[in-house]
Amino acid sequence: MSNFINWFFEFMHQLFGGIWAMIKGFFLGLFQTVNVADYWSIFRKYAASFGPLQWILAVVVVLLMIAVFAAIVYMIVLLVRKWIRYRRTMVGNEDLLRELSDLHRDVARLTAEKERIMELKIANGSLTVDAINEIVDSVRKDFNEAEAQENSVTKELTVMEDKKEEKEEEAVPAAGKRFFRLSAVDEKYVFYEQPEYRHDFDLATLCEDFRNFACYQMHLFYERKTIRLMFAGLASTKMILLQGISGTGKTSLPYAMGKYFRCDATIASVQPSWRDRTELFGYFNEFTKRFNETDVLKRIYEASYNDDINIIVLDEMNIARVEYYFAEMLSVLEMPNPKEWSVSLVPAAWPDDPRHLEDGKLMIPQNVWYVGTANNDDSTFSVSDKVYDRAFTINLDSKGVPFEAPPTQSSRISYSYVDELYQIAVREHPVSQEILDKIAQLDDYVISHFRVAFGNRIMKQLDIFVPVYVACGGTEVEGVDYMLSTKVVRKFEGLNLSLIRDEIDPLIEYLDRLFGKGAMAECISYLKRIKKMY
Repeated sequence: MSNFINWFFEFMHQLFGGIWAMIKGFFLGLFQTVNVADYWSIFRKYAASFGPLQWILAVVVVLLMIAVFAAIVYMIVLLVRKWIRYRRTMVGNEDLLRELSDLHRDVARLTAEKERIMELKIANGSLTVDAINEIVDSVRKDFNEAEAQENSVTKELTVMEDKKEEKEEEAVPAAGKRFFRLSAVDEKYVFYEQPEYRHDFDLATLCEDFRNFACYQMHLFYERKTIRLMFAGLASTKMILLQGISGTGKTSLPYAMGKYFRCDATIASVQPSWRDRTELFGYFNEFTKRFNETDVLKRIYEASYNDDINIIVLDEMNIARVEYYFAEMLSVLEMPNPKEWSVSLVPAAWPDDPRHLEDGKLMIPQNVWYVGTANNDDSTFSVSDKVYDRAFTINLDSKGVPFEAPPTQSSRISYSYVDELYQIAVREHPVSQEILDKIAQLDDYVISHFRVAFGNRIMKQLDIFVPVYVACGGTEVEGVDYMLSTKVVRKFEGLNLSLIRDEIDPLIEYLDRLFGKGAMAECISYLKRIKKMY
């Protein structure tokens, strides 16, 4: 037994001796590190032989060592504080979760207890209707109280988690990407393979096919002329304005086109508060260091990756002033060189910005069209001449007449092929010289009698619109008639009607003599409507 006792004491002496040596060594090491007296003795030993340079180096070394140790101490303090805060949060969450679990158990216990009481009383036949109602009300009251406490605890947990996320976000504001949605588009198209597009049609077939698709698949009925105007208008400008009474299919038309092209239209509902372009594209938040991206911005950016026909719908666009929030886009789309179509989103580039942003500028792709819908009533603003001149206007004033259409499916159609068809139409169906001469004569007549002139922009659009309209299945005079009615005759509304009233009938007679009796039906109808307004 004595041998065991001797072994035990020696074993424990060795164990606790080692522990004491560790503790003693730590404090001895700490004491040696901060022992100023020893440092002073070493300094005095060598100071007598120091020259000026050695003195400077010695002071620098001392200051550097002090800075290093101060930084180490500071980091230790930060880590301890962070651990304490984390621990407090975890403990608080655990307490709340434990309380939530207790509440769940209480609710289950109360419910089970009430059910047992009811079963016993029903079995004894002593439970009346009033008693049942009283028990039910009591159970409901207890359950509501427990549920309210549970909701309170859950809400407190949610608030704590939100605060935690906000603190983490504020700690590294510049570490994340500021264009999250656009960067997601980049990732989406990393392995993008271009789909197979359909290339076996002409413009007339395209118009008829889409009209049948809208009827058969979506039960939307449009006249052939409306569809021709839509596709010819897309050729002449990037901005289409659909106006008319409510319920005539203004929003449904571009929506159906998106479905037909298998590239859904992006619909942005314009709000009365829209004042500038930030409502359209978004804005950079200086606090979060992120760009608040809109659906319109994302769609424009994504269009730069594909060859689809992309349509953006500005629904009820004149519920706010178009000249305010869409002014920059109107100017950009008028630039003759498409390579200059860019909008500045941020003043400078960041390394992790989306790939297709150059120096913070967004390039506007050619395969995007903007379709605005407008109702002309007391709740909306009037569209200015600036917008009318740049856009192509289609008046939808009547509901479509139902018709029977053959089964028609959607088609994947590329922008490049449709643009090629537009160019072919312009080459093969140019506006005839006879029509151009008649337009020039009409221009002189309108200038002399109404002080209204054709602009270069109107003639440029007419030179594209009319050939494409003919290729879509219409006639040359019909296309010229519609273009002049929406671009020129429309301007008469801004004149003093009392002064031009007597000039309207002579103008109608001049149109009949120049283009043929009733050939300019749209212009004549518009003029007669203006005359009735007096």
